[in-house]
Amino acid sequence: MSEGGSLRRWRGGPRKHQRRVLSTLQVSLISSVLSAVVAVLLFSFITGLPTSSTRHAATGSAVLLSDAGDPYDRITSAAAKVAPAVVSILNHGELSEGDPEQAALGSGVIFKKEKGKAFIITNTHVISGASDLEIVTSDGASRKAEIVGQDSINDIAVLEIDGQGIDTVIELGDSKKLRAGETVIAVGNPLGLGGTLTSGIVSYTSRMIPVSLNQDGVYDWEQEVIQTDAAINEGNSGGALVDLNARLIGINTMKISDTGVEGLGFAIPVNDVMKTVDDLLLHGKVVRPYIGVYTLDLNNRFSPISDEQRQDLKLPSHVTEGVIVLEAHGPALEAGLKLNDVITQLDKQPIQSTLELRRYLYENKKIGDDLEVTYYREGKLEKTTLKLTDKPSEAEIEQGLDEDK
Repeated sequence: MSEGGSLRRWRGGPRKHQRRVLSTLQVSLISSVLSAVVAVLLFSFITGLPTSSTRHAATGSAVLLSDAGDPYDRITSAAAKVAPAVVSILNHGELSEGDPEQAALGSGVIFKKEKGKAFIITNTHVISGASDLEIVTSDGASRKAEIVGQDSINDIAVLEIDGQGIDTVIELGDSKKLRAGETVIAVGNPLGLGGTLTSGIVSYTSRMIPVSLNQDGVYDWEQEVIQTDAAINEGNSGGALVDLNARLIGINTMKISDTGVEGLGFAIPVNDVMKTVDDLLLHGKVVRPYIGVYTLDLNNRFSPISDEQRQDLKLPSHVTEGVIVLEAHGPALEAGLKLNDVITQLDKQPIQSTLELRRYLYENKKIGDDLEVTYYREGKLEKTTLKLTDKPSEAEIEQGLDEDK
């Protein structure tokens, strides 16, 4: 029967035919809906994409994003919450003579308030060489700051100010939960423009960057950092990198600035920051095992030794990696190490560079442990054993150097 005949029968035929047509239509509609649902489920199964209900159950962030509306509103809300906890730091060195325009600039984050004092996290390089530190809060008030402790290896320092009038302390996040692509906000004092806000994404969650601890161009440590494309400029160092929930997830520390390079900023993960901060609050320094040597890499491509210097070391021709002792103090001095000794092993583990020496000490040894050092002196292979002590603070090391003179 044609479609036209069927339609005419529905309109004018007996009642029992009308019911049969309605039933057929309902079945068709239900079949269509079921087919659509099955198609969606099959698509999700094949592609691995979750359905909306699965997505909400699997991750709280998806729920936040779907319920929050405009993501720019979240940035605005997070920035408003964080801004009062971020301060500008003016480092008045000997050359600035108290002139704010001559002071070195940086940023800091208020993370704790206790017993009438407020405590600030910043970078060690922000306060380097300071004779006077001035803190400017978000409301424009100026306060003097004292250094609680600092650590040049992790580039983290803690400052203390009068806590009167300080009402906002930043909330700490968890940098281990960061995901690539997550939106983040950098707040700081770039070029003296306090309270500046930039936003971007997490480009990489755990990038290893080589650093030169004494700024001589020789890489002697590696820093694990969060990579972001949020704009980080001079003066942002020590400032906050936060998520859209206004939680601190990193301390801005550096950027790569070169021709043709954009969007390469780095922050120290907050989980690593707080380990350092806890030591600084408790001891005024980070407690690490100390060997007591200042060294130069034997195979240093940035500052290679000359053929004449190598001849003076009298090394066998097969010895091409190791670290040359330039100065020995504390445990190393007591164990007999001296100038031009070339360390090649620690506890029989090959050591090719100062970076490897530090990493072995900090990751495998603790204060009070014995350490076997294998080295060459005047071409002869020697061994000595020393007992590791607590690493002195920077001030204690400088004082010891002065006493040695």
